[in-house]
Amino acid sequence: MAWEEWEQLKTQAAERHSPHMQLNQYPADQGSSDTRGDLVVGHQDLEAVGKAAHDLFDHFTTYSGHARAASEAAAGGLKDEGFALGGALEHVTERWSEQTKSLLDACAHISNHLRYTKNRHAADDSYIAGTVSSITALDKGFDDRKAADR
Repeated sequence: MAWEEWEQLKTQAAERHSPHMQLNQYPADQGSSDTRGDLVVGHQDLEAVGKAAHDLFDHFTTYSGHARAASEAAAGGLKDEGFALGGALEHVTERWSEQTKSLLDACAHISNHLRYTKNRHAADDSYIAGTVSSITALDKGFDDRKAADR
């Protein structure tokens, strides 16, 4: 593309659009007083996700361990008998173990993060309640003083 052609395209584009900023955003008023959006997650939902991750971790640890042990035994038996398939099965078993660890780490991460989030929110709620109650006590003190001055 030649420089002149580029300049011509820029000029044409500028003529079609006014030079102002446009932000893409969620429409301001959809006729509803609820402005929270569509995504709402409650404590029960989070607890269910955390429990599912924890249960998957527990059950998958058990069952994947059985599969790994059986596969290792089969691979060893095949190798001892001189079958090349034994080495291939051993390789698959190693990859299975690696993938199992990745899945278990992910489950643990989800469960731990949700537990941390729950505890953090409880601490925040406690802090906010303490702050609000101290403001309420302070307001009451001012109200009592104001009443005594009358």
